[in-house]
Amino acid sequence: MRLAFALIALLSLSLPGAARADDAAMVSLQTADDSRGWDAVGKLILGKHGFCTGALIGPQLVLTAAHCLYDKTTGVQLQPDDIQFYAGWRNGRAMAYRTVSRAVTHPDYRYSAADKLDRVTADLALLELSQPIRLPSLMPFDVGATPFEGDVVGVVSYAKDRSEAPSIQKTCSVLAGRPETLVLSCDVDFGSSGAPVFSVIDGVASVVSVISAKAEVDGRKVALAVPLAAPLAVLRAAFADSRTGTRSEAGNVSILSGGQGGGAKFVQP
Repeated sequence: MRLAFALIALLSLSLPGAARADDAAMVSLQTADDSRGWDAVGKLILGKHGFCTGALIGPQLVLTAAHCLYDKTTGVQLQPDDIQFYAGWRNGRAMAYRTVSRAVTHPDYRYSAADKLDRVTADLALLELSQPIRLPSLMPFDVGATPFEGDVVGVVSYAKDRSEAPSIQKTCSVLAGRPETLVLSCDVDFGSSGAPVFSVIDGVASVVSVISAKAEVDGRKVALAVPLAAPLAVLRAAFADSRTGTRSEAGNVSILSGGQGGGAKFVQP
């Protein structure tokens, strides 16, 4: 079943045919001034061929999508040392470069090359960097509450035609909100997987969701995102368990430790 049809069946809704008038255009962050406040969003280099987007939520912790860490063709997991995080990557330079020492996916996540909605629900991963990033100009983002249908959010991401600098869409909309999946009007493409979805309150941006996939509903392009409230708490527990060598009650923790990556890192309907 194609993702578009599965999505319609799940949500039982008809989305408006036209984009909301208050959806902002995507703007490239080409200069240091443009990027100020957003440099904790970075480009994840995956092996020799692929990339995704990730965001610092701690000095040594990057939040991204779990499916980014798998080879689309083989389903094999990347070795952590094949993953690099380029914080604030812009036009050939980054604010900070780090390798990854450990990567843990959500315990309920099961990789499949097929387009499946249940894959979106737990499509989260935490990456531990080899060293913390401690720069006054590069502060990790806080995590905020899950937005509701009708709320305004924003997204900062890299993508296939804008891979050399991040782009920001300051305002887009939550078209539908469910505990397992958010449907957004935000503009995403290949490489945007793992991108942080932000809510800005009193001038302070917090991460409220993570981009998992793009899809179509009634011929309209939408983004699918993972609500963070419950899934991130489970992932954090699994991450802590993997450090101590204990096993989470939530299920098997996937600690990425093998294989070589390549190919596209974004779900396509």
